[in-house]
Amino acid sequence: MSRTVKIVILFIVVIAVGWGIGKYTAPSASPEQGGAAVDGSAGLAQPGESAEPSPVTGDNAGEGGDTGADTPEATTEPAATSEPAATEKPAATEKPAATEKPAATEKPAATDKPAATAKPSGNSGSGAELTATEPESIAVLVNKQYKLPDHYKPTDLVYPDVPFIFSEKIEKRMMRREAAGALEKMFAGAKADGVHLAGVSAYRSEKTQTTLFNNYVARDGEEKAKRYSAVPGHSEHQTGLSIDVSGSTGQCAAESCFGGTKEAKWLAAHAADYGFIIRYPDGKEAITGYMYEPWHIRYVGKEIASDIAERGITLEEYFDAIPVSN
Repeated sequence: MSRTVKIVILFIVVIAVGWGIGKYTAPSASPEQGGAAVDGSAGLAQPGESAEPSPVTGDNAGEGGDTGADTPEATTEPAATSEPAATEKPAATEKPAATEKPAATEKPAATDKPAATAKPSGNSGSGAELTATEPESIAVLVNKQYKLPDHYKPTDLVYPDVPFIFSEKIEKRMMRREAAGALEKMFAGAKADGVHLAGVSAYRSEKTQTTLFNNYVARDGEEKAKRYSAVPGHSEHQTGLSIDVSGSTGQCAAESCFGGTKEAKWLAAHAADYGFIIRYPDGKEAITGYMYEPWHIRYVGKEIASDIAERGITLEEYFDAIPVSN
C-alpha cells in the first residue's frame, strides 16, 4: 500500500473519530442545559408553590416552623398568620364564663327577704307583718309590724302587790313575774317621793283585745281606732310586760290629760330606773304607729330602759326596726 493511501486512510479515521467524539459529547451538554432549565423551573415553581401552601397551612406554623425557614417570605407570612393565634382569643371570649354572673344575679336569694316579711296582714292592713320568734323574751318587740304567735299567753303571770283603780283579781291585773316585781319597786319609789300610782290595765288576752278593738272600730272607725288601739295579736298588753297607770284617784286614767299630772312627770323621769320605758312617747307617732300615751309603760329591763331614756329614742329605734307602718 502506498504511503499516500495510508495518509488518506489515517486522515479519514481521525475525522471519523473526531466526529464520533463530538457527537458523543454534544448530547451530554444539551441534556445538562435542558435539565438545568427543567430543574430550575421546577425549583422556582415548587418553592413558589410551597411558599403559598405554607401561609395556607397557618395552623402548622407553630408545629412545623422549620418548614417555612427556607423561604423568609414564607416565614414572615406565617408570622402574620400567627394572628390566628391571636384570634384564638375566643378562648378569652370564653368570658361568657364571666357572663355567668347571672349566678351573681341569683341575689334573689337576698330578695328572699320579702319572703320573710311578706305575710299579708288581714287585720292591720299595714301591708306585711312578722311573728315574734322569742315572745318570752323580756325585750320582745311587738307593734304594728311584729305580732305575737296566735293565742300566745305567758306562762309566768302573777298578781303584783300594788294598788289598782279596781279591786277585782281579774285578768288585767296580772303581769309576768319579773315585770311585776319591778312594778312593786317602782310604786314604792314613787310613794317615797310623794307620788301615789295605781294600775289601770296590765295583761290582756288576745280574745279580750279582739273585743276591745272591735268596739273602738265601731265607735270611731278603723283608721282612728288604730291610732290608739292594737289589732289583736299586736298588743303589748298580751306580753304581760306592759301596764297602763294613773294616779291613785283614777283621774285622767288612760286619757290625754294624764300627761300634765305629777304622776306622769314622775314616770317620765324615773321609770327607766326600774326597767320601764314610756312606750309611746310624744312626737314619735310616725315611728311607733301610736299616739302619745304617757300612761302606757313597758318593762324591758334596766339596761335597755336606761339606754333608751338617755338617747330619747323608742324601742323600734333601739332595735333599728323602723319605720313602722300605720
